[in-house]
Amino acid sequence: MSDRETERNRCRLCGTAKSGSRLEEPFCSPGCREIDRVLDDPDRESERADSGGSGGNDDSGESDRGSGSGESDGSGGSDDSDGDGDANPVVAPEGRNGPSEDRERTFFRIDGMHSALCESYLESIAENQRGVSTAAASYVTETVRVDHDPDRISATALEDALSTTGYTAYRRKAATEREDTNDATTDASTTHRSREMRGMRKRRSETVLELRYIIGVVFGSFLLVPYATVFYPVYLSEVSDYWLFETYGEAFASFDGLLFLPAFLVTTGIVLYLTGMPILRGAYVSLKLRQPSTHLLAAFTIVAAYCYGTVAFAVGRPEIYYDLTILVAATVMAAVFYEATVKRTALNRLTDLTVSQVGTARILESDGTTRERPVEDVAADDRLLVRAGERIPVDGHLAEGECTVDEAVVTGESLPVSKSAGDAVIGGSIVTDDAAVVAVGDRTTSSIDQLTRTVWNLQSATHGVQHRADALAARALPFVVGAAVVVGLGSLLLGASATAAAMAALLTLVVASPWAFGLATPCSIASSIRDALEAGIVVFDESVFERLRTVDVVVFDKTGTLTTGEMTVLEAGAPPDLLRAAGAIERRASHPAAAAIADAFADQSDGTDGSESTRTDGGVADENADEVPETGAVREFERHATGVEGLVDGRRILVGHPDCFRERGWTLEDDLESRVADARESGLLPVVVGRDGRAEGLAVVGDETRDEWKETVTTLDESGIDVVVLTGDDDAAATRFRQHPGVERVFADVPPAGKTAAIRRLRAENRVAMVGDGTNDAPALAAADLGISLGSGTALAADAADLAIVEDDLAAVERAFALARAAHGRVVQNLGLALVYNAIVIPAALAGLLNPLVTTVALVASGSLIVGNSSRALLES
Repeated sequence: MSDRETERNRCRLCGTAKSGSRLEEPFCSPGCREIDRVLDDPDRESERADSGGSGGNDDSGESDRGSGSGESDGSGGSDDSDGDGDANPVVAPEGRNGPSEDRERTFFRIDGMHSALCESYLESIAENQRGVSTAAASYVTETVRVDHDPDRISATALEDALSTTGYTAYRRKAATEREDTNDATTDASTTHRSREMRGMRKRRSETVLELRYIIGVVFGSFLLVPYATVFYPVYLSEVSDYWLFETYGEAFASFDGLLFLPAFLVTTGIVLYLTGMPILRGAYVSLKLRQPSTHLLAAFTIVAAYCYGTVAFAVGRPEIYYDLTILVAATVMAAVFYEATVKRTALNRLTDLTVSQVGTARILESDGTTRERPVEDVAADDRLLVRAGERIPVDGHLAEGECTVDEAVVTGESLPVSKSAGDAVIGGSIVTDDAAVVAVGDRTTSSIDQLTRTVWNLQSATHGVQHRADALAARALPFVVGAAVVVGLGSLLLGASATAAAMAALLTLVVASPWAFGLATPCSIASSIRDALEAGIVVFDESVFERLRTVDVVVFDKTGTLTTGEMTVLEAGAPPDLLRAAGAIERRASHPAAAAIADAFADQSDGTDGSESTRTDGGVADENADEVPETGAVREFERHATGVEGLVDGRRILVGHPDCFRERGWTLEDDLESRVADARESGLLPVVVGRDGRAEGLAVVGDETRDEWKETVTTLDESGIDVVVLTGDDDAAATRFRQHPGVERVFADVPPAGKTAAIRRLRAENRVAMVGDGTNDAPALAAADLGISLGSGTALAADAADLAIVEDDLAAVERAFALARAAHGRVVQNLGLALVYNAIVIPAALAGLLNPLVTTVALVASGSLIVGNSSRALLES
């Protein structure tokens, strides 16, 4: 097949392979056509601007954009790495986002990334290696993506190169492997992110940071004892005539610092190495990249105070600022440690989410026996046995018989799909009815695996937002350094010695550097994440709050997000005893709709009056309920392709699709046909019930909307945010959302790759947040400026999101926006309070009253205000 023919067989919008009647259409679905019609294509506009032409699109479905990508978000393109020419049925391929033929793409998890500065540094390290074409880092996900020539540099060599300056790199695939099979906590109920963290912890001690900090503080405490008992009274003698202070001052009149210098120098050096090293490393990276940061300002204060104290000891002066070195290093690192602890707590809150990946497959041998094998060892042409309720491990097709499959986790369709022999099945979907024998195709991966890779591409292409404090540090640095240089040179011009001039310059750095920015930033981050956790919202990265404030479009997935994602009986119109009998029969089936009917009617002591009635709680109205005779056991149970049948109390009961009634010759009245059609037009599933050869009514099953969805949409709309709904369901299922005045647009019948493409187009002119819960939403969540997953969501959705709502509380979406606004206010307040230190010490220095006691008081005052402000709740309960 030629490249042009392959391109013609892909959707113009999202790159998904077309099939059946869609082969003659430019798009793979009506939803993709509508998105292309309504939303401008940034690639097309760019091509028009460059060429003055139309961008090269025509109605044939061909496009100069290849398969619809062109951007680093991976929403389109071709992902045919195995060369078989087949396209995955549900996953947006990588396209231009993928490496060229002679390049290999490797993902690394990096331990120690904590800022946008780390991104730039690690990207520069990777790109300076021979054989590397591009590198993209994200401290938000602690990921570095590298495209490289494997013949020139191996993944192992890249891992070694990236493990530098305090960073530790691990191949992302290796980090997720379940190496310890005896570990009870390593199971399929954890997220990718949590498994990766556990994998890293097997290679390094999780408590290194804590141990370094504790040991440093212990040494520092020993050093601060003589300060509190000896040096501070000496400093007080300069401003007080109290006899005790005066005695201390006279005792230090002939102070010989060389006698004490070795002990103080070594002890302070140990503290500086153990506790302050992360700060010094951040300063080094900052200087290397010529990008000022808060760590650089803190390092100026720490190092300047250490050097000044050493020189002061040597010349016999008692103004020794070793205490400032210790206190600044300990205070800033305490805040960093607290931030890391809060983030780890947030991570642990997600370990109970469900997972969509399958670790093992059951191989069906030719003699009918089975054996378990890891999914990665599954070979093409293997036959897999998947029992009812289990996930299909890899993509393939149904080898024999019939079954029903729930593909919602991948496609977003809320209703299960019937499969017959030869039909394609998607890895990650659930067999809901009977067992399935799956013949593995040429690809031995699942759609979930390919979705995961798409998520990784999107995540590692998204940089973190630079801290507001770092921007302030960049503005403050020239003034701090300039002031130190001016004071040093001025002292020399006024006749001071070189030593005195150096001490004056160092003291200026101690006074002028706003080191407390390094305390304010992690305190603000940690407290905001903490408050979000208390509100049932999990975030891993401080930039989430900044990005939330700038969002102007929120895109909601429908199934499982605006709706509950669970099938329930919404309406019923049939005799109560017949409904009870139908519920008893449906107990024998494994279809989600059957479970809903069984839950609603089987073993109930009440029923309906036989007329249509609606409930919003998923049950059936019991008004006018009559006594219902008890239903006996089910006999002669029989399962059909679209229904079930059996004897109950000697009467033959049939429950299922209208076609099942027609095929078996049962009577189906016209008015019942009309009610079935009405239910379908509303996007619901009508289930007909009958007995003894005649249909007598129906139960309408559907995916019910969440109670809070209208209020949430209204609140977002009133705050000036546009709301868009995307769904993989058909247009009828989306009608109710179009009727809400706060919903700007609804796009129905959209495949997963189409959702990602829609996000890409919306981002061309807007800041977009995506709210979803399913694995099929993961690439769109990662592609959005901000991804939000609900607590009912899958692990892949949680991994892709920047913000996760722990419970199924849709109202928490609006609460997250309120938190973001409050968090911004606290950041501004804390950065202002950080300057309290400088506001105290600068006037003291100008008045000639500066000494280590003054700097300590200023440090305690500024730190206490920042910590106190951070302790306040962001939102009133």
